[in-house]
This record gives sequence, C-alpha cells and structure tokens, in this order.
Amino acid sequence: MLKLIECPRDAMQGWHRLISTDEKVQYLNALLKVGFDTLDFGSFVSPKAIPQMADTAQVLPRLQLDGSKSKLLAIVANVRGAEEAVTFDEIRYLGFPFSVSETFQLRNTNKTIAESLEQVHTMQELCLKNNKELVVYISMGFGNPYGDAYSPEIVLRWVEEMVKMEINTISLADTVGVADPATISNLFSHLIPAYPKVEFGAHFHAAPHNWEEKVQAAWEHGCRRFDSALKGIGGCPMAKDELVGNLATENLIAFCEQKQAPLTLDREALLHAQALADKVFKD
Repeated sequence: MLKLIECPRDAMQGWHRLISTDEKVQYLNALLKVGFDTLDFGSFVSPKAIPQMADTAQVLPRLQLDGSKSKLLAIVANVRGAEEAVTFDEIRYLGFPFSVSETFQLRNTNKTIAESLEQVHTMQELCLKNNKELVVYISMGFGNPYGDAYSPEIVLRWVEEMVKMEINTISLADTVGVADPATISNLFSHLIPAYPKVEFGAHFHAAPHNWEEKVQAAWEHGCRRFDSALKGIGGCPMAKDELVGNLATENLIAFCEQKQAPLTLDREALLHAQALADKVFKD
C-alpha cells in the first residue's frame, strides 16, 4: 500500500528564521487536511541542538486531529526524548535515527552505534508498553561523507538487528543526498523479499535534477513508503554544513500519478498548504 509521509519537521528544523508556535500550528493543521498517511510533525530532542523544535509539546494540543486520517510521528534522539513522546496520546509513531556511520551517530545523538542499539531496545519496550510504534531510520543508509566503512552489507546487518527486535517499520535515509540508483536498487531488492512482514521506506534527500532516479530505483524494487516535504525544503542540520533538500512532495505526487498509483489527497487542501508554506518558509 502506498504511503506518503509528509515531513514538515524536517523542513522546519534547519530553517534559519525561528518559526513561531502559531505559524507551526497553522501550517501543521493545514497539512492534516490534505490526507497524507503520516505527518512527521515535530521532535523531542535537545532544544540546544535543535532550537526550532523546542515547542513541540506546546504545538501538539493545538493540532486539529478530528477528521484527519494522518497519523503523527515524532522524532526522538534518545530514551529521555522517547519517555516524553510516549506520554502524548496523539502521537502514533516515534522515529529514531540509527546511523551506520559511527561519526554521524556521535554527531547526531552523542552516542556510539553500540550505545544507540541499546537505546533502540529500550525505546521499543517503551513503545510496546504505551501502544506506540517505533520507526527506525537507517541514517547514512546509502553512503556517507565521513570516511567510515560503508557497504550495503553493513546496512543489511543492522537492519537484521532491528528485525530481531520486531521493529516493523524501517526507513532507509539518504541523509546527505549521496544515494545512487544502483545502491538503492541493491538494498531494496534484498531487503523487501527477505523481510516480507517489515514495511521498508525511503527518506531521500535530493537535488532537483536527481530526485526521480532515486524514487524510480526504490519503486522498481517494491518500496511504497516515501518521505517528502512540500517544496523540497529541509535537510539534516546535524549533517554536512550545506543542507541537501528533501524530496519535494509535489514531485513525488507527480511521480505517483505517472505510475497510476491511487492517491486520496484533498487537492484544495494541498493548494492551501502550499500557499502557507510560502509564508512559513520565507527569509
């Protein structure tokens, strides 16, 4: 089943102008009317590390969830953040970035890969106890610029560890935009047949000239869960200094239409959200 995951959190977190709580609430409520499967709306992380997301707990009670089919996903970087996130009934998914790059995992979560694996164990227990689902993002899933060892086999090994913990949603993240069609094809062609009970997703960061080849490679090998952000805004501020934009939702929708995939989006609500994005993401 096709799932579009809209990622306003990813768009907002690195934005140079502080976006007010009121602006966030207005924008997120507009997105909730469009009909995306999931809204990656905020995060429970250190406000020193990501000041733009410091008001996530204040945003939540003001979201108009009645009548929206979209489920809420919040990103957490450690057990403390997960403990906070699971207290909110409105949140369905907790997302954790697990990097196969030791350098990036330390930079992003201040933990080694081994320490992060222990955190995932604890978070999964927390989610199961609190009727939430843990989504693990395999960060640097297609390569990294830090010189750490990388191969598809390394990714497959860490995915297997997640599957052992009965984590049912795993998204491969192209954190710095280095994914190429051959690597994407290699990974999804191995993973999707090997673990039929796991939902595999793609979180691509891409420039306007190379997004389609990435989506096409994942699509060809059975991936039907895609993260994107309106207008392609965003990127990981904990990665390289120059942000690589997100996959633009407008492009992803056009791609799905070309493939005649069933989309149940409210086009009028989408146009309204796009107009709001122009106001929120201004200089």
